[in-house]
Amino acid sequence: MIRSLPLRSRLALLTALAVAAAVAASAFACWLITRQKLLGELDDALVSNAKPAALVPLLRNGCPGPPPGKVLLRAPLDQSATQLVLADGQRCPLSGVSPVRVQEADRAVAAGERPTALHDGTTDDGRRMRVYTVFSPNIGAAVSVARPLKETEDALHSLALLLTAVAAVGVVGAGAAGLLVARTGLRPVNGLIDAVEYIARTEDLSTSIPVRGRDEIARLSSSFNTMTRALASSRERQRQLVADAGHELRTPLTSLSTNVDLLLRSERTGRPLPADDRRTLLVSVRAQMRELTSLVGDLLELSRPAGASGAAPGVVALHQVVERALERVRLRGPGLSLRVDLAPWYARGDPAALERAVVNLLDNAVKFSPPGGVVQVRLAAGELSVRDHGPGIPAVDLPHVFHRFWRSESARSLPGSGLGLSIVARTVRQTGGTVTLGPAPGGGTVARLRLPGAPTPPPDGDPASEPPAESVPL
Repeated sequence: MIRSLPLRSRLALLTALAVAAAVAASAFACWLITRQKLLGELDDALVSNAKPAALVPLLRNGCPGPPPGKVLLRAPLDQSATQLVLADGQRCPLSGVSPVRVQEADRAVAAGERPTALHDGTTDDGRRMRVYTVFSPNIGAAVSVARPLKETEDALHSLALLLTAVAAVGVVGAGAAGLLVARTGLRPVNGLIDAVEYIARTEDLSTSIPVRGRDEIARLSSSFNTMTRALASSRERQRQLVADAGHELRTPLTSLSTNVDLLLRSERTGRPLPADDRRTLLVSVRAQMRELTSLVGDLLELSRPAGASGAAPGVVALHQVVERALERVRLRGPGLSLRVDLAPWYARGDPAALERAVVNLLDNAVKFSPPGGVVQVRLAAGELSVRDHGPGIPAVDLPHVFHRFWRSESARSLPGSGLGLSIVARTVRQTGGTVTLGPAPGGGTVARLRLPGAPTPPPDGDPASEPPAESVPL
């Protein structure tokens, strides 16, 4: 029921309930304290009126008189009832219009089993009384002094009505104050709601909420602004990726379409192409298909969310990953010389993604190495360095080498999509490592990949086994 109410109404209702509980507890405590105080004063009056100093010779209502020289209790003028209580429960009224009913506590005092008794009682005509009974050795019986509780109970009843009225006014005021506080406190939230609804309606991620103060609402507004900026940046990157992918796909698709049209035209016109030209076209078509396949695979890799590879990260023997990557790269650079120095190193990550990243680094070195050149690969203390002896990368281009679809002037004539190093950076970042690319001493380029780990496998698991060939795209 409460959950179906608006937040503003819930806050006002909960505030009213909390104040009502506090006021009720305070009022009840006040009533109890007042009752205890009034009853205490009445008890003190009863005890003072039953002292032996107030005893005088007196006989009433045919009750047996005291022994010679003994005295009975003088009936105070301000009391409603005074009576003697004998051990057998018989009562002898000494004053008052109606005697008080004898209780077990009074008989116990008359029998000498207890010195006094203080309790509530009732007269024969039904009036409630406060009774104090004390044993008098001068009389050999108990004396009960009683005063009516009506005045005390009337005062407590009036106090209860007054406290109830005050509590009701307090609850109503608390509800109104709670509603006012809820409206004031939720005003920034209403602004946030309006902004969210506006963004949902217009998809305008440039909308921001003014941040005022340092309270929770200000933090929420700041977090919302951060979220919208992140979404706007993500949308811009997505738009740029689609635009760049379309641009990159247009060239191989156009070339492929042209070559296929030439083959179809030669078949349609009945003028077959020379064998060498036909073979050249088919080789070109095959190369363009491979380029498209590689580009689509790279785009799928970059569009996949982090950690969505389907394989749980485990302990990876990085030196074994590099060895497998080297076997694949040797096929792409048959005329190159690979100098390899690998020390054991174990890290946590996705073995297939790490192998693809290492392959991309090695492939980049092979692509820019001159014919018959040397590529140096070294793994030591968690750092994998790959050095080539190619033309190198100009200093002005170094800040852009890991951007998507970026290619230097010297690389635009070479096959590739410009996504390989971007995939390397993404994979290494997800694994908790770093990767850099810079000029090498004496010419060429050196890539350094660092992963956190240890030279020995951890005790909680074995090195990740070699993934099947189909799990690592070529």
